[in-house]
Amino acid sequence: QVQLVESGGGLVQAGGSLRLSCAASGRTFSSYTMGWFRQSPGKEREFVAAIKWGGGSTVYADSVKGRLTISRDNAKNTVYLQMNSVKPEDTAVYYCAVARFTSSWGTAKTQDEYLYWGQGTQVTVSS
Repeated sequence: QVQLVESGGGLVQAGGSLRLSCAASGRTFSSYTMGWFRQSPGKEREFVAAIKWGGGSTVYADSVKGRLTISRDNAKNTVYLQMNSVKPEDTAVYYCAVARFTSSWGTAKTQDEYLYWGQGTQVTVSS
């Protein structure tokens, strides 16, 4: 059974940093794109960042470029989201996800691209 478990969320002041982790179990995902999405109250879930299976390519939402960094450790079946210079508008539940097909990348920003999802971790940024 595939499981994705996010951790590292919490309360942080604006301008601070936080590191989210997502540990996958049940199978190896080294050949799959992995991504982070977020959902704020009253809003739809939106794309944040994605990383290619080998870690050599990444893509970000414009709103987080230069502040959030996605990385992965395939040996640990884990993907990370380093959040720096956080803003109140980063407040959301953050979800990690694994792509539906191996070696897919062109639609990494699209939620339908992803098959497995974690349950989310809350990030709250105070002003």
